Amino acid sequence: MVAHKDEENFDEEEVELFEHYHFKIDKGQAQIRIDKFLTDKIANATRNKLQQAIDAGHVLVNDKQVKTNYKVKPLDSIRIYLEKPILHTEVVPENIPLDIVYEDDSLMIVNKAAGMVVHPAHGNWTGTLVNALVYYFNQLPTMPGNTGRPGLVHRIDKDTSGLLVIAKTEEAMTHLANQFFNHSIERTYIAMIWGEPEANEGTINAHVGRSAKDRRIVDTFPDGDQGKHAITHWKVIQPLRYVSLVQCQLETGRTHQIRAHMKHIGHPLFNDAMYGGDKIRKGTQFSKYKSFVKNCFDILPRQALHAKSLGFIHPKSGEKLYFESPLPKDFSAVVDRWVNYVNYE
Repeated sequence: MVAHKDEENFDEEEVELFEHYHFKIDKGQAQIRIDKFLTDKIANATRNKLQQAIDAGHVLVNDKQVKTNYKVKPLDSIRIYLEKPILHTEVVPENIPLDIVYEDDSLMIVNKAAGMVVHPAHGNWTGTLVNALVYYFNQLPTMPGNTGRPGLVHRIDKDTSGLLVIAKTEEAMTHLANQFFNHSIERTYIAMIWGEPEANEGTINAHVGRSAKDRRIVDTFPDGDQGKHAITHWKVIQPLRYVSLVQCQLETGRTHQIRAHMKHIGHPLFNDAMYGGDKIRKGTQFSKYKSFVKNCFDILPRQALHAKSLGFIHPKSGEKLYFESPLPKDFSAVVDRWVNYVNYE
């Protein structure tokens, strides 16, 4: 069985919504039902389809869900999100250097830098890892329902650094996708979180799903009545008084899973703007401390998350492979600064 995009084979951003339209309403707009307004604005769109999109929460007005009888007002901001990307499946080859950790006839292991988007999507049609891959290879396989993303069987966020496995053949793609689907892939991440957890290790078992208030992030649902099943195992590697270095092992691979789970237990990732980690969450009120934290934010201008290791069975040889990636310079520099700060404060 090959796992598809809407199942569990995609790490970090498993189900993705794409912004298709954005309307900024002018000052002279007469109040009109939103379904009628959008029917008039969008070519070939039926009112029934638009009503379904509104009911599904895919139409946001001023970043909030509305009902089909909502009346558009002057200066409203209307955004429409759908699970399928805009028809833009031709990937342009680009000569972008790749940090290749390992390569053979079946697969390749890439160490992705923070700031690089994994695949083309709305707002990032070029400069992605996939653009680099199609330049590097003549032809890569594509998973069913995953047009425009050749070679990918999982992915990590733009500002998360670390290891990705790329399939070079149909056989490798099928085999690797099944390993992700069956949770047999070993994946560990290193994260810096705010605060020191009371326990040295733990397991977070809480559903995650897209937020109704902000479709860019996910919310956590501990009772399991919404979202999708998600499990993260974590343990403290190094407590640093106001922050901690932790290792996270994924049992499932959901959208922003680690980021949402760590926020859920009260320890958001350091400098994770989407999940509240870009503010001082622990520590003193002294100006010296505030300056120190700001300096760390400047050095590491992203969430402190790194995909450190990957372990899996080779699709052809059956051999167990395991790869590790060191912390990138920006991350390790901030860790060193915290060590020095708590030792000499």
